[in-house]
Amino acid sequence: MLELSFPGQAGRWGLRRGSYRWEGRPHQHRIGLGFEGTGACYPAAGQGGPPRHREGTRLIKYLGSKRLLVPLILERVEALGGARTVLDLFSGTARVAHALKERGYVVHANDHNAYAAALGTCYVGAERRRWQARAERLIAELDALPGRPGWFTDTFCKRARYLMPRNGARVDAIRTRIARFSLEPELEAIALVSLMEAADRVDSTTGVQMAYLKRWAQRAGNRLTLRMPRLLDGSGSASCLEARAAAERFEADVAYLDPPYNQHSYLGNYHVWESLVRWDKPPVYGVAMKRADVRERPSPFNRRRQIEVALEEVVGALRVEFLLVSYSDEGFLDRERLVAILARRGPVEVIEIPYRRYVGARIGIYNPRGEKVGVPGRLTNREYLFVVRCAAGRIRSARRPA
Repeated sequence: MLELSFPGQAGRWGLRRGSYRWEGRPHQHRIGLGFEGTGACYPAAGQGGPPRHREGTRLIKYLGSKRLLVPLILERVEALGGARTVLDLFSGTARVAHALKERGYVVHANDHNAYAAALGTCYVGAERRRWQARAERLIAELDALPGRPGWFTDTFCKRARYLMPRNGARVDAIRTRIARFSLEPELEAIALVSLMEAADRVDSTTGVQMAYLKRWAQRAGNRLTLRMPRLLDGSGSASCLEARAAAERFEADVAYLDPPYNQHSYLGNYHVWESLVRWDKPPVYGVAMKRADVRERPSPFNRRRQIEVALEEVVGALRVEFLLVSYSDEGFLDRERLVAILARRGPVEVIEIPYRRYVGARIGIYNPRGEKVGVPGRLTNREYLFVVRCAAGRIRSARRPA
């Protein structure tokens, strides 16, 4: 067992061999799946008072998460001096936007995927004093529902193996009830995020939804239990737009960009969440049961020949005084090209951060006989944080992004 510590938790991760299928091909992968430890945790909804958690314990599995970079990003935004409003254009899990709101900034979180927009609405748009009490009652009611298998169970728990069927039945029952309530957008987003994160805690994947384990992960046997997301006081908002459209529509003192940087699509990697939030029960394909529109909704940021123009258009459309951009040296664009694009808006400062790669790159891939196939690539990469003072920015105002 390997001793590891995380914010708010300490314990042991078990290094286990698991079998899984990647795009229909069987492999084995040695991954840390079982955590034994202590620290802050979520109580079940309705038990022991209102469920609470600390930000450090919201460890949803997400490639490209900026959890470890949040302190640096906050430090750089604060160093700009006088900024009050922030536009997070590719908000993903809303981790950065949530942290900025907690520091007192008025934040607008945008992402073109529905699941990410729900996370942004919950963690940035929903104001705690207005929604907390109602959300706690709603989540307790939803958590008490008995399971009732339906489309989700059949698609993702029988035809695929993301969740055990009994937990899939709970997803079906809870999601169906949410849809019947016709809730306000903020309250619906809180309920959806609670359900999404509950499913994430009991899934049987290696971290992305293009791969699921052939043998059930230990955590998959736990009961799917809803917990109350940690809402914040203060102003905020969210949208579900393409990046350029959001750049053209919203103004702010600071824009933070964390765009996709290679061929791996977030929609493809997290298609289960997208279907859970949209609840459109779409046609699916392949062993992974991906949404058919994964093929029909390509992002130019996932295409080598299109990403440069796409980024230039977004950067050029922004109406901001300062610009922060996160990027990786694993991306399609190298550091020099990124500097050239950003320098059109003003002087560019570059900060490099060494970063350990995703666990799969460190452990390697194994065939069904347990034999290592292929050679892992480099074990670390470099994250870049570009800071730009825009020469043609905007006059700072006290109003929120709108």
